[in-house]
Amino acid sequence: MPIRTLLTAAAILAAGAATPRLALAATPGETLAAAQKVNPQIFSQGDDPYADHHVTYPGGVTGLPDLTYQILPGWRPMKLDLYLPPASFKGPRPTVMFIHGGGWTGGGPRLSGAFDNWPSVLAAMSARGYVVAAVSYRFSGEAPSPAAIQDVKAAIRWLRANSAKYRVDKARVVTWGGSAGGQLAALAATSCGAAALEPAAGPSGAGNANVEKQTAGTAPVQAESDCVQGAVTWYGIFDFTTMPANRRPAPYLGCGKDGCTEEQLRQPSAAAYVTAGSPPMLMIHGSVDTTVPVAQSQDFDKTLKAAGVRSELLVIPDVNHSFIGKTPEATRAASRLALARTVDFIDSVIGDGRGR
Repeated sequence: MPIRTLLTAAAILAAGAATPRLALAATPGETLAAAQKVNPQIFSQGDDPYADHHVTYPGGVTGLPDLTYQILPGWRPMKLDLYLPPASFKGPRPTVMFIHGGGWTGGGPRLSGAFDNWPSVLAAMSARGYVVAAVSYRFSGEAPSPAAIQDVKAAIRWLRANSAKYRVDKARVVTWGGSAGGQLAALAATSCGAAALEPAAGPSGAGNANVEKQTAGTAPVQAESDCVQGAVTWYGIFDFTTMPANRRPAPYLGCGKDGCTEEQLRQPSAAAYVTAGSPPMLMIHGSVDTTVPVAQSQDFDKTLKAAGVRSELLVIPDVNHSFIGKTPEATRAASRLALARTVDFIDSVIGDGRGR
């Protein structure tokens, strides 16, 4: 080792105790290294010191992308996008959690059906006074059910644990999703507190530098409720026992080569958890859906009403899955109709003017 390197190394090691007597001109690398702060212990997996970044949307909405709501050892970090309403809306704000579709195998929180720019849709919702969260979750190729709903429930609890930071009203939370996300939105609404679907334990809540660090499995995140006050579903599955066997998502359900067990079909079925205490729900479905039969929404509507739960059903004629019609105009009209009905329903359930 060159003499100069030995002397420099000795000087660096001695720097914490005393000023070295022998001073040499520092190399660029030494100058850079000397300016860095080193902690006495390594960072935990969830720590992320990357600078806070945000997006500004029309109407005074601030978008905070890629906030980490959960870290489980061995899995990718679970993230969500947050849309915060303008400051002119005072006090804790009603909150909407959007859960994306994609057959439990893909998709993402910035995509939905035929909408050209889904983040702009969510931002427009936020501009009306809502905190809006769009969440990711584990896909079936990563882990079968109940992993995805566990992630959704963890995100609900994370939002409540960070209510003071993001002005979330803990008493006004609605889930909303399409297709796979519709199934998860409904399941979250009916399975409040279900032990079998409890979020997995692990570090949660660390993410960007601006995100408060929480820990799933301990207070305060795990102490929060995963109950919601309403749900909106677009072309979702609510009872896997009534789905044709050849159209059941076996990887998501965790089914083996001999087929699905009764429990594998029941556990992720929102219909199995319906009680008189289930929150209000809106189901929207295309009448000629060839991916998820419209009977899924029709039968779930009957199940909810039989239990005394407020339920609304909109079947849009002549449109397929994702509200795809026979013409671009039909797709556009169906998509806008579904969105308008969704906004009005959410307003009626958790909006500032609800009950009027």
